[in-house]
Amino acid sequence: MFLDTKTNLIFDQKIDQFFDAQSKDVYEESVQKTIHYLLSFLDRDYFCSGDTASDFISKKNLLIPDLNQQLSLDQALAQIKALYLDHTVAFHHPTYVAHLNCPVLIPAIVGDLMATSVNTAVETWDQSTSATLIEQEMIRWICSEMELPETSDGIFTSGGTQSNFMALCLARDAYAYKHFGLNLKKHGWSDVVSKFRFFCSDKSHFSIKKNAALLGLGYDSVITVATDNAMKMKPDALVQAVEKEKQLGNIPIAVIATAGTTDYGSFDPLQTIAKITKEYDIWFHIDGAYGGCYKLTETHRHLLEGTAMADSITIDFHKSMFQPVCSSAFLVRDTKYFKYISYYADYLNPLDHRNDECPDLVEKSLQTTRRFDALKVWFTLKTVGTKTIASFLEKVHYLALDLYHSLKEDPNFEIVHKPELSTLVFRYVKPGTKDDGCYDAINLYIKKTLFQSGQASVASTKLNTKVYLKFTLLNPKSTIDDVLHIIKMIKDTGQNYKVTYE
Repeated sequence: MFLDTKTNLIFDQKIDQFFDAQSKDVYEESVQKTIHYLLSFLDRDYFCSGDTASDFISKKNLLIPDLNQQLSLDQALAQIKALYLDHTVAFHHPTYVAHLNCPVLIPAIVGDLMATSVNTAVETWDQSTSATLIEQEMIRWICSEMELPETSDGIFTSGGTQSNFMALCLARDAYAYKHFGLNLKKHGWSDVVSKFRFFCSDKSHFSIKKNAALLGLGYDSVITVATDNAMKMKPDALVQAVEKEKQLGNIPIAVIATAGTTDYGSFDPLQTIAKITKEYDIWFHIDGAYGGCYKLTETHRHLLEGTAMADSITIDFHKSMFQPVCSSAFLVRDTKYFKYISYYADYLNPLDHRNDECPDLVEKSLQTTRRFDALKVWFTLKTVGTKTIASFLEKVHYLALDLYHSLKEDPNFEIVHKPELSTLVFRYVKPGTKDDGCYDAINLYIKKTLFQSGQASVASTKLNTKVYLKFTLLNPKSTIDDVLHIIKMIKDTGQNYKVTYE
């Protein structure tokens, strides 16, 4: 034996911490104890403690593990309760209305627990076997819902930013090969690529510009197109922007339409944009990270009819299908386009061993090691079903409309738009005052004060350089009384600021 006595002792003490057949009792006991603490988290009556970074730094003894002291699970759970569970943001709480964080369904949690425990990596068939087929079936299901053709395909991703990156990458490489015979994956950059241009609305997600920069094309390769009063891309403005870039000697290669903008939940006119992209023979991508799942509803299906003509689509199940993060998908009209990101490694997925009946999903992914995130979607579809999910989505949409109608005649609020999804952008105003600088300060004060007090979490954004507050309603259990309670807190806080300001 090469191990010394001390090492053997440590080994013997901790060997039962692995998830295996010999440790079933330890696993069951550990999960049960953890559930006890999670239930105490659900018993909290506040969305967040409001503690500052300084407050947490003062708990340095909890933040930094003592490597000379090994805690029992009970001790570690008690510490994480004091450090995390007692303070962290509770997305299920009725006073959390800030960002695109949804409450999660219990079947999805079951799927996540199973995927985490078994630790399947959906890279190659010999690592995942039937998990590969489950993910493929979830992709086929969502492709069918989006009315994509039989040639369509997709892959689960970490989120909308990664999915949008893949869209821009495939659009770039496909255009370069089709029109210039360039194999960018093999040979790298070409000067003509610096003239490539993407088009999206001025309300699109920041990841479009970020991803263009990561692809080496820069922010300037993204041309933003004006939107109308409903925050939708103007088709005429799109055509004008494309023609202008052509006159400048640049090369339009793709349009990114948004189905559910982050701030306003607005849908670009997908069918009209699809026709424009077809006329110019350029890629049509739909960023449906927020609104894509509304294809399941009767209320919004018509707004997503253009999905059938898309070359690629982004869908975030962890935004509007009540899934834990991460759960996102990138869909493509034709599986052949995945050749632009595929790679065959001798040790992992050698090309000469390729087998369509036992696919290696790493061929379609930017990631190599990937979690089995499709399992929680499978559990959700099997136990909850699409009709119920659709009813949840319609519920939060109607809640946003109810809030809009409750506020539109209130002199204390200036509303930007009528909700098309489940967001409402507005600001608190002081009747008789038109000082935008004062309004900006008041609304930021409201946001900060409510968060730090643990009373409520609302988001802020800017429109035409002015600061506004934003409600993002994703909890089907929330009621109009819940959101009006937050509105009252906003009013009370704004009135308190008036005294301070004057």
